[in-house]
Amino acid sequence: MLSKRVKENELKKTQRHDADTGSPEAQVALLSRQIEALSNHLRKHKKDFHSRRGLLQMVADRRKHLKYLERKNAVAYEALIKKLDLKR
Repeated sequence: MLSKRVKENELKKTQRHDADTGSPEAQVALLSRQIEALSNHLRKHKKDFHSRRGLLQMVADRRKHLKYLERKNAVAYEALIKKLDLKR
C-alpha cells in the first residue's frame, strides 16, 4: 500500500493536467510503483501467495494499460517507457 504522499509524487511526474489521476500514463506510473513495493515485500516473505496473486493481477493490469496507450498514442507510450525505465 502506497502512502498518499508517494502517490502524489508519482502522479506529478506523469500527469497530463493538474487534476489528472485516470489517464493511462498516471495509472501505469502508480501500478509500477505498487508492483515495485510488492516485489520487495515478496522477496522477504517468499510464501505469501495471496500477495503474489495480487502482484500478478497488477502486472496484468499494467500490461493492459500499456497496450491501450501504445495503440492510441505511440509517442506517449515510448516517452512513458523511457521515463519509468520499463522493458518492452
